[in-house]
Order: sequence, then C-alpha cells, then structure tokens
Amino acid sequence: MKVENLHLVIMAGGIGSRFWPYSRNSLPKQFLDVLDTGKTLLQLTYDRFKNLASEENIYIVSNQQYKQIILDQLPGISADQILSEPVRRNTAPCVAYASYKIRKKDPNAVIVVSPADHAIFGEIEYLNCIRDAVKYASSEDILITLGIKPTKPETGYGYIQYIKQKDKGLKKVKTFTEKPQIDLAKTFIDSGDFVWNAGIFIWSVKSITSAFEQYLPEVAELFDDCTDSYSTDNEQTAIDRAYSQIKNISIDYGIMEKATNVHVILGEFGWSDIGSWSSLYEIKDKDDSDNVVGGNALLFNCSKNIIHGKSDKVIVMQDLEGYLVADFDDVLLICKKDEEAKFREFVSEVKSKKGDKYL
Repeated sequence: MKVENLHLVIMAGGIGSRFWPYSRNSLPKQFLDVLDTGKTLLQLTYDRFKNLASEENIYIVSNQQYKQIILDQLPGISADQILSEPVRRNTAPCVAYASYKIRKKDPNAVIVVSPADHAIFGEIEYLNCIRDAVKYASSEDILITLGIKPTKPETGYGYIQYIKQKDKGLKKVKTFTEKPQIDLAKTFIDSGDFVWNAGIFIWSVKSITSAFEQYLPEVAELFDDCTDSYSTDNEQTAIDRAYSQIKNISIDYGIMEKATNVHVILGEFGWSDIGSWSSLYEIKDKDDSDNVVGGNALLFNCSKNIIHGKSDKVIVMQDLEGYLVADFDDVLLICKKDEEAKFREFVSEVKSKKGDKYL
C-alpha cells in the first residue's frame, strides 16, 4: 500500500572508489548490475520504492554527468525528478536540495532518503520498517535514521548507540560512531545497544528544513533562496550558483550528530551497503572452497577469493587465499580482498602515475 504525501529521495552521486576497477568515474557501482539480477542497483532501489509512493514523488540526486544514464535506466521518470549536482559536496547539500525542492511542491511531505547502492534482503520487512518510520515522522518533530541489527563486529560501518526504551521499534539516539577498530566494534556488539548505521533517513519536510535552519543555516539559506527556481527553466542555474558557495559536509556530521530530536528505528532484515569488494564477497554465493567466482576460472588449491572476469577469458589461479582478482579491459587488479583501506591508495597511485583514463 502506498503512503500519501510520501516523497522518496535516492542519492546516486557517489563514485565507489573502494569498488574500483569495476566501479568507474564514468559508470559508478549504482549504475551496474552488481548482484547479477538483470537490474542495476539504482533500478532495484527505484523498484523497491515504487511500492511505497507514487512514481512522480521519487527523486534521484546525482552528479550532472550521470543525468543521461539515469534517464536511460529509469525511463519512467521525468527530467524534473533528477536533481543534478554540478559538483560533489557530500550528503548535506544533497539532502537540502531535495528537501527544499519537495517543500515547494508539498509543504506537508514526509521524506525518505536512501542511497542508491544498497542491497536489501527481506524486502517486505524493509518496507514495513519504512512505513512504521513514516508514521512516526508524520506525527512528531523528529529525525529518524534506520539502524540494522549487527550480525558481526563489522569495522566498515558506522554505529548508532540508542537508549533502551519500552517502544520496540523507535529508540532515542545516544551516540554516533564512525567505522570503529575491531576491538571497539566487538565491545559495541557485546553491549546490545548498538546498531549499524544504514544511512537511510525518514523525516517530515518541516522537521528537516527546521534542522537545516538551526544547524546549517548557511546551507538552508542558499537552498531556500532557490525556491522560486525549483521546477522551472532557471533551476539548474540557481543550483549551480548555490553549490559554488557550499562546503563539503555530510548530513551525519552537519545535523544528525548535533540534533537533539534524533531517533533510530530498528531493522532486522538483511542489508549491505556493498561498499567494497569485501562486502560483495560476503553476500555472494560461494563454491565449496568459499570462493566467489564471476567469470571463467580454473582454481587449484584456492579458497576465500573473489574473482571477477569475462566469460571469454580463462583465469587460472593456484594457491591463493583471501585475494581479489578483478580482470577488466584496461585494468587487472590482484590484491588481498580484505585490505579495503588500500583501495583509495591504489586509485590515487593510478591517477598520479597512469592518468584518469583508468579511473
């Protein structure tokens, strides 16, 4: 059942550097069929959201270089539903742009904000969780983030600590912690009052614009000044001017970690942000030796590897454990799959020594 006054914002502007060389500047992971379903991550997110709200109330925020890709992948949406950022300024400007544009259309709107590149396993449970959050956001002046019950001490996710209350679904947020070291992550898991931060938000347009006015007033002013231009021929010019004056800041740091009315709704469905090769390995089917094989490969005494290659090229591997072998037209990457911190270093080195063409 669709929810009245619900507007959905899909953030699709990232470049997925930890997923290089599959994810490229020209075609980031949200526009790829990463899960081998026949649909890209963006298309899967859009289809999921069609169960919640009318299609004309779904907006995609992305860098302007991807506008045509989005139109090609989502032929049912209009150009006005694509919010084109001229430069990347992190999630706070992205959320503000969408929120102030939606406010002009519907001052009573409730908004769900979600990344385009997450995997959801247990869609019914996910949608029910979002609907519950929308009910809270519709009646209270609160900012809601979605928390996932942890299954292990993951160091690649942020954590939310909540205050234990009688209400089983909605909890008052106590602290946010970004990507902890393994020992601290284990402590979080053992405590029982921490969840993974999914980066999915639910709030009324009144609550979020009020939060911008209080905690990021300079951002609020810039996007409020664009109100007369939204959904007109002047919108892009106004937005380009606004973005030229905005600093890089995340919605978590700019608002969520400062606001006093932040709550978390607990979700117990399967979820992954597919932020890296390692996280993709976790959710993919594996062979008897725990290898994830995508492509045409012959493995000899190999285990716990992830292989990505083309069907017309044979990859032969021997005595490797815990490696990533990613073979693309112009890049062959062979490295330890769990050392995610190295990927930005790889990308930086390739950029400095080989040029942007390989990125």
